[in-house]
Amino acid sequence: MRWAKVHVEAIGVELPDEVLTSADIDARLAPIHQALRIAPGQLEALTGIRARRRWPAGTSMAAVAARAGRRALEQGGVTAGDVGALLYCGVSRDQLEPATACAVAAALGVGGEAVVADVSNACLGLLNGMVEVANRIELGQLRAGLVVAAESSREIIDATISRMNAEPSMERYRLGLATMTGGSGAAAVLLTAADFSATEHRLVSGVALAAPQHHHLCRWGPSRGLLGESANVMETDASQVLSHGVELGRATWERFLETSQWRRDDVDRVVCHQVGAANRRDILSTIGVPEAKDFSTFDRLGNMGTVSLPITAKLADEAGFLQGGQRVAFLGIGSGLNCLMLGLHW
Repeated sequence: MRWAKVHVEAIGVELPDEVLTSADIDARLAPIHQALRIAPGQLEALTGIRARRRWPAGTSMAAVAARAGRRALEQGGVTAGDVGALLYCGVSRDQLEPATACAVAAALGVGGEAVVADVSNACLGLLNGMVEVANRIELGQLRAGLVVAAESSREIIDATISRMNAEPSMERYRLGLATMTGGSGAAAVLLTAADFSATEHRLVSGVALAAPQHHHLCRWGPSRGLLGESANVMETDASQVLSHGVELGRATWERFLETSQWRRDDVDRVVCHQVGAANRRDILSTIGVPEAKDFSTFDRLGNMGTVSLPITAKLADEAGFLQGGQRVAFLGIGSGLNCLMLGLHW
């Protein structure tokens, strides 16, 4: 994928105030720790995550996504009437139907001839949404599009802790540990046509690869399907996701460099999907990128799913880590397994 007419105009971010530390989770996991004789502190030691945020109970995902979207529009100087597409790409939704994007669009005043729809692809959803909007801009179908998402980890962490303590087995602990890394947040990415842009942040390339034979390694949802009555469940074979994910990332990176016509050393900065310390270490070492070129937030924000990468990119920009003229790579991977890498001239 190559684009010549697409700019990333602004990134809007909304973070919850409530902080949930790994020590807090350890305290709640005391029953399974005692049953399995596991010392407290393993969660932070294994993942490198000290804390994550969470929304108040009952928070509407559409409402917080709309707040992030409003920030992006204000920062970009773009009105709701200029938005030709609004895509909601979060895993967390307020209901099955209608699309959560409809509630966000209503809150922002987007409508009329605008495309309003949900896009879903695990942690890659928002990046996939960026590609959808970028393609429409490149084709001349619209001059501005807004991609939004919100994620809430409160409910699934609470449910998983209850399940682990009720069934204290090593297998339950192994499959539930990755869920404890989850964080919450909302993000919006505003993309515009080059002749409608006031920034130099240009989206130039992208590559997507899939390994769907590994779709069973991570799943989140009712165990009997969306219309079933059983409890919400999230289970992850973290070691297998890491192993196969790194291999998929390596293959995608090689294709990405070819498509972008960049050499590895041409890449000035990378922003990765935020999973944990082992994932960061293994993927960066595999593709040969030094950690000094990467900006991370997982230690304090956890894995926020679809919004992890855009929120991290925004914080990297605010910290001055991203500078004008740099070649920047967004490296996304999600359960499925799917990998999507985007190249930007910042």
